[in-house]
Amino acid sequence: MFDPELLNTFLAVERAGGFTAAGRLLGLRQSTVSGHIARLEQAAGRELFRRDTRNLALTADGAAMIGFARTILDAQARAQAYFSGSTLTGRIRLGASDDVMARELPDILVDFQRTHPGIDLELTVGLSETLKTRMSAGELDLVFGKRLPGERHGEFLWRDRLVWAGRSATTEFEDPIPFVTYPAPSLTRQLALRALSHAGRTHRVTCVSDSLLGLRAAVLAGLGVVAHAESVLPDGLVALADPRLPELGELDFVLMHRRSRPAAPEQALAEAITVAARQLGRNTRE
Repeated sequence: MFDPELLNTFLAVERAGGFTAAGRLLGLRQSTVSGHIARLEQAAGRELFRRDTRNLALTADGAAMIGFARTILDAQARAQAYFSGSTLTGRIRLGASDDVMARELPDILVDFQRTHPGIDLELTVGLSETLKTRMSAGELDLVFGKRLPGERHGEFLWRDRLVWAGRSATTEFEDPIPFVTYPAPSLTRQLALRALSHAGRTHRVTCVSDSLLGLRAAVLAGLGVVAHAESVLPDGLVALADPRLPELGELDFVLMHRRSRPAAPEQALAEAITVAARQLGRNTRE
């Protein structure tokens, strides 16, 4: 029988890409994370990670363990939800900005659905400003998105620095700067264009996409540079070190409610998002 705590640590290491990062995610010391992995490998009788001084990679047995670990944890969560007598039911229409959906939100929603199987989620992914408008029209119940510093709407979760990102930290761009961007009314687009204008830098838009997948592909293809929140940078993109690019400022990540007194299912999801998101905010500041 594999200890669920050890399996949870194993999945965190795989997701975070290292023992130290997983420790920050779980609130554990690096030595504790290492101990959990050692105990799991002892229980399995197999090496799950291949380690050297610079890299950490799954072995073939480690890759197989991912599926087993998720199945075991899912079954345990379903049993716990069943016997705990959770009676919350209903439908939640959740809006999420593309960047949080790409990094943090999927794990939050998996855990939420494990513990609240009677709640149906309807997810809409898009630009924060568009989602806010749809919520005001009564089409969404909650929105996990962004706002400009100084704005008051939404429940503050964490503040993030905006950076210029490319496929290599040493990439430098001459005017006109090739710019990969979301369409209006994107907040990062608004701040990036304002910063370029104030710095007297010219630009040309080389790609417009309403999905983070499209922006990431364009940057990796060498089409240009993108402005993005630092803590949720897509895999493969890195902050640029070019001192000639202007500072972009910061954005707030927030949770917006349609109703001042949310229904019980909405409140449960809001609490799950808030706990996980604020942990990300603490890790960002460390």
